[in-house]
Amino acid sequence: MQRSVPEEVPLTGGNVSGGVVRIGDTVRRPAGPWTPAVHALLDHLAAVGYPASPRALGIDEQGREVLTFVPGSTVWPERFAQLDPPTRLARVARLIREFHDAAADFTPPPDARWRRMIPPDGEEQIIHHDLAPWNLVVPEGAEDSGAGWAFIDWDGAGPGTRLWDLAYAAHGFLPLSADPALRRIDQDAARRLRLFADSYGLTEAERQALVPLLGVRARSMHDFLCDRSAVGAQPWTDLWRDGHGTVWRADADYADARQDLWRTALLD
Repeated sequence: MQRSVPEEVPLTGGNVSGGVVRIGDTVRRPAGPWTPAVHALLDHLAAVGYPASPRALGIDEQGREVLTFVPGSTVWPERFAQLDPPTRLARVARLIREFHDAAADFTPPPDARWRRMIPPDGEEQIIHHDLAPWNLVVPEGAEDSGAGWAFIDWDGAGPGTRLWDLAYAAHGFLPLSADPALRRIDQDAARRLRLFADSYGLTEAERQALVPLLGVRARSMHDFLCDRSAVGAQPWTDLWRDGHGTVWRADADYADARQDLWRTALLD
């Protein structure tokens, strides 16, 4: 009897998903020099009981990394409104805090190589670098229970600071956007920022430091896309051509122009 070959189902969504497929209860992704270090991080998170990350299962016969499949779908863009309730936004912040705490005592392998796409503001510990709604998977029906919520796309993980991760996450999850279709009234955005910071557990000093970083982190995305498109690197060149750089620059300007509002919301 001929053995059946599991079907490969391409997984779409996001801006960098080429070559990502599902086979049964696993996901196969293109591997790179950074994969062993990322798998060591995921192994550490599994060992300490962090629930919101996939498990690393090695490398397959085609040289692809193998991860556990996370059931559900990302909240971006069709399900983004599901994060409107304050309790759900607070859960996102707590999951990020739990990850940062879990990774704080992670010791990377001596030969660790990280992807290092955008220079962070420091190297406090290993962080995710892409905590955003397009990388948050929520199972259908688990919006309030929190069961099965997980962050995906860990291939960009590497050295950075907690606030670098948080500034990026705040941009995506609140959101802090200049786009009229996404933008909230200023006071609502400020309230959500306060909730996010409170739920994460930021100190007063960290709140002060976060305010200017909101614009800096968004502008770093514009600069990255600009630099990579200048040398024809893909998929960044296509994203730049499609206007993503302009969006990030506008969002950075939006965040910078409201620093007094963010500071008042966080510290008063």
